[in-house]
Amino acid sequence: MRHASDWRQLFVVGAYLTMLVLLFAVPEARHPALLAAACMFSFFAMTVNHNVMHLGLFEDRRLNRLFRLVLSFCALFPVSSVIPSHNLVHHHFDDDGQPDWADPHHARFRWNLLNLLHFPNIVGPITFSHINRWQRLTGKADYRRQATLESIVAFGFTGCLLAYDFWTTLFFVLVPQLWGARWFLRVNIIQHDGCNTASEWNHSRNFSGRLLNWFSVNAGYHTIHHNRAGLHFSQLPAAHQKECAPRIHPALMEKSLLVYLAKTYLLRFSRPGMVDVGEAETRAPTVELASREVRRDEAEVASAGV
Repeated sequence: MRHASDWRQLFVVGAYLTMLVLLFAVPEARHPALLAAACMFSFFAMTVNHNVMHLGLFEDRRLNRLFRLVLSFCALFPVSSVIPSHNLVHHHFDDDGQPDWADPHHARFRWNLLNLLHFPNIVGPITFSHINRWQRLTGKADYRRQATLESIVAFGFTGCLLAYDFWTTLFFVLVPQLWGARWFLRVNIIQHDGCNTASEWNHSRNFSGRLLNWFSVNAGYHTIHHNRAGLHFSQLPAAHQKECAPRIHPALMEKSLLVYLAKTYLLRFSRPGMVDVGEAETRAPTVELASREVRRDEAEVASAGV
């Protein structure tokens, strides 16, 4: 492994797969609490996938490709698709003239809860349509081979389980798989809705809760991840505190994800307005930060080596 703390990423994925095995193979383990835990760990496995698409878990590229096959089964989609959709597009919002495929404003319901619930239904088809177009236009044979193999493993293995025991697989394997994949898409609206994506420091909402960040491998520190995409997840809290905390509007620094979800989607009807970040942008000394164009080029080079 590249970093000593990467054992945590393996633990998260291993724990999730262990739960799926128990739910599928041990009838006595089919309890709502374990199913709920499997759904949560499915989401955490997707945060691991997000990390390893930026920085491979292993030094050996073949092991990284093999790990992607495992992650593809975890969420029932070819996880290499995260490279074009997330690394090469989302990370740069629309500053290159191309729309973010997962822009929060693709969802336009007046009742804000519907924006959260239906976000995957809206941006999922948009994202995969653009991924297919990107794949055709760029002609990256290596990517196509890997994505095809991931699809075969994810859908093939899940299909075999469905053929063997349809109802058990449907409720205790497929439900967690889809839960993680759909909430992975919802992260885009949770962390960017109401933020100024033209800003260098206030384009993302952050969550500092220790428990969430332990299991999600520091996915809550989103601003610093966007600005320093090459940092290992273990470096994010310190880098956030040094560079982002002095420059982030307080409204974009949340302690609890659950509290934020409740107050934003359950306790109010309408969508919150844009956060005014003017003061937060100017109250701290400037920090040397490469242009978005340079960061986009660096992300593309890094993605090619994952």
